[in-house]
Amino acid sequence: MYAVRFERFGPPEVLSPGELPEPHAGPGEVRVRVRAAGVSPVDLAIRAGKSRSPVALPHIPGVDAAGVVDEVGPGVEDVRLGDEVFGAVDVARLGGATAEFAVLAFWAPKRPSMPWAQAGGAASGIETATRALDLLDVRAGTTLLVDGASGGVGSIAALLALARGARVVGTAAPGNQEFVAGLGAIPVPYGPGLPARVPVPVDAALDVAGAGSLPELVALTGSPSSVVTLADFNGPAHGVRVSVGVLGGQPDGRHGLAAAGAFFEAGRFRVPVEEVFTDAVAAHIAAERGPRRGKLVVALSG
Repeated sequence: MYAVRFERFGPPEVLSPGELPEPHAGPGEVRVRVRAAGVSPVDLAIRAGKSRSPVALPHIPGVDAAGVVDEVGPGVEDVRLGDEVFGAVDVARLGGATAEFAVLAFWAPKRPSMPWAQAGGAASGIETATRALDLLDVRAGTTLLVDGASGGVGSIAALLALARGARVVGTAAPGNQEFVAGLGAIPVPYGPGLPARVPVPVDAALDVAGAGSLPELVALTGSPSSVVTLADFNGPAHGVRVSVGVLGGQPDGRHGLAAAGAFFEAGRFRVPVEEVFTDAVAAHIAAERGPRRGKLVVALSG
């Protein structure tokens, strides 16, 4: 099959197209002919050789993909050949999505009205945001602060919280205030002194940025139990829960994909896509440049 891969660690330029053996769906999996694949921070870290997990070379980057099901593994009964789905690879594989074919470990139907680019960059961000929002019991009437609301996961978390009926305050760099407001959140500049800038009382806070804000988030919410972090592993020192999902033996947020699809069809959710590329090298260069405003996606022609 055609795939974007790298045979040595390094800068984006180590990526190149080539042929590799096709993967096949195992038990509980489906294989898709990929139409779009997301670019995530983990892809950049693995390609640069900064991941703590060993990766066999050559390696295909990408954990999120959307496409057309062309192979169904044993035990899968709710999907048929030809179905359009979006999902993510097995997290233990750390990649495989930026290719002609990708094997998905979890997925949901792609709504016909959802663009391929949005679907291709959605799954892992939705899963991550959903499990964090579930831990915080975000629902209608909750006021949630998302610290780092302009990036791929932060923007999805803000939009999913809004779709649940919550009010959202989102922190971001000064240049991203308009973007955060466009999500429907109350924009606030990030950084030290945050409690003085938040204009409304906050019930819960989600740390996506990992920029050392946990003490201030605890002060804003009044309790460490009302704060969850996705990015600061010093959380326990502040009494704050760290959400790592299945890797840490915690509940996952895979059910959020179907919910997000329903929210999308109802006009209450979208996946913010900053740019769509046909060149994976250019996509990785843009991802490293930052700052991010939503997701970067690579479109594949199949």
